Amino acid sequence: MGTRWSRLLAEGGRFLVVGGVATVVALIIFNLLVHGLGNWYDPPLRGNAIAGYVLGHTVGMVISYTGNRVYAFRERETVHADGGVALFFVINVVTMALPVACLWFTHEVLGLDSALSDNVAANLVGQPIGLVARFYLFRRLVFRRPVQLLHMNLPPEVVEEIEHPEGEPGPPAPLPDAASRERESSIRRSS
Repeated sequence: MGTRWSRLLAEGGRFLVVGGVATVVALIIFNLLVHGLGNWYDPPLRGNAIAGYVLGHTVGMVISYTGNRVYAFRERETVHADGGVALFFVINVVTMALPVACLWFTHEVLGLDSALSDNVAANLVGQPIGLVARFYLFRRLVFRRPVQLLHMNLPPEVVEEIEHPEGEPGPPAPLPDAASRERESSIRRSS
């Protein structure tokens, strides 16, 4: 398996761990707010599952951002001045619409409002769809892989000097491909 696939699988696994922790916290908060604990705890948002879901998952978003920043995508720098926080939360709010729509459909169209139907609609149907969308969008927009200098068609000796300053030993820079050599020689001829 290539380096790219290994990196993708590693990031995906870490993303699932972080998302799992954030989801468990959000599920507990959602169920406590909307369904309570039997006779021991009367829920403050009984009958308002969408508000309970949004509140629980807002706490989950904070946990998710922190975990994704320091663990799941730790090898990726954000390109945003705020560390990607604003875009992260925009993506979460937009993708939260998927499970909220499932929850709304279950309540308003199907007329179901039990703890089981709420959790199936929001967390077993809507959440996985949002999960795939968030992973893709976070990788592409929030935690992007930095551009490697080698991709800028710099001469190998310049890349070596930048990546390994002051004569630090390092792996040899790859040789440019035929198209790069041709482009470089045509630039030299025109100068």
